Amino acid sequence: MEMHEIRYFLAASETLNFHRAADLVHVGQPALTRAIQKLEAELGGYLFHREKTRVRLTDFGCLMRTHLDEVLQRSETAKRTARSFLSLETASLTLGVMCTIGPLRFIGFLNAFRERYPGVEVTVIEGAASHLTELLTEGKLDVALLARPKPFDHGLKAEPVYRERFGLAFSTGHPFEMRNTLHLTDVRGEAYLERINCEYGDHIDGLCRDIGFDIRSAFRSEREDWILAMIAAGMGVCFIAEYSASHPGVCHRPVVDPEIIREVSLVSVADRLPSPVVSAFAKAVKEYDWQTAQ
Repeated sequence: MEMHEIRYFLAASETLNFHRAADLVHVGQPALTRAIQKLEAELGGYLFHREKTRVRLTDFGCLMRTHLDEVLQRSETAKRTARSFLSLETASLTLGVMCTIGPLRFIGFLNAFRERYPGVEVTVIEGAASHLTELLTEGKLDVALLARPKPFDHGLKAEPVYRERFGLAFSTGHPFEMRNTLHLTDVRGEAYLERINCEYGDHIDGLCRDIGFDIRSAFRSEREDWILAMIAAGMGVCFIAEYSASHPGVCHRPVVDPEIIREVSLVSVADRLPSPVVSAFAKAVKEYDWQTAQ
């Protein structure tokens, strides 16, 4: 059963005249007649009573008309949906973003993406890097913005987006504000505020142990906004990436010797064929000027 046969039958059932039905679907009458005969053979019964002066639907034809009209409507709906999806007129994207990534750097990009693809609905899921990786591999995320000090697993494809320096965040007026750079050892003697979900936490702890001291936390929180608020209140200092230290009253200075760099990447499952919206999003990420993004 082919869709053009169904269209020809429905046209004939509407006009009850094979000649007018052929004109309606822009084919010759012999082609329409052959298509309807083929449909009758496939369905196993006559759809029309063919009389000398008129054509009437059989009872079987009346029954099939309802079902075949529904088939045609569903086919047209599927075509419209497919066109909308492939042209990104109507599509959705589920994006995972580490909770340790500050939102300000992405506002400009997301706004530009929205202007370019107004039909795409973007859902942002925030979480720790390990949790987002699980959601990504389970197919609950399309792509994710992630970073980690070690290479990603072989099953994941990571495309670098931008790099940023780790440093110490402290309150306005702190003596650190007079310096351009800081060292790991500068954290000694300071009340430390620990970001529980920091994906570089163990890495930084290890670097500190290598030079002979352990970081001891005064406060710990999984909420980035709480940590930043406590820093602004002068309750302590914290190691944090430079673009995430965006809070009134919070200053940031990069750590050097050793310099700690975080590379944020757009991560997807390596062997998963990207949808049109994922491909468009990845292309937009690559083309965006992250160097001047604020």
